[in-house]
Amino acid sequence: MPHIVVKLWPGRTNEQKEQLSEAIVKAFKDVLNSSDQSISVAIEDVKKEDWEEQVYKPEILPNMEKLYKKPGYTM
Repeated sequence: MPHIVVKLWPGRTNEQKEQLSEAIVKAFKDVLNSSDQSISVAIEDVKKEDWEEQVYKPEILPNMEKLYKKPGYTM
């Protein structure tokens, strides 16, 4: 039962978020053979000025060894 949470800066349209969600679901179905019914996707907007405290420090930095794609930036 994959539940995917995408955090990004505000500014994307609902259409873009919908397209992203569809692409993520397709990738899970193609790569992991997940069923459509088992996948959920959430997209959360995080303001640029809040990114370091809300995302980078609590989620990215302490989990670098778990990241298959690491960010190309540091804070």
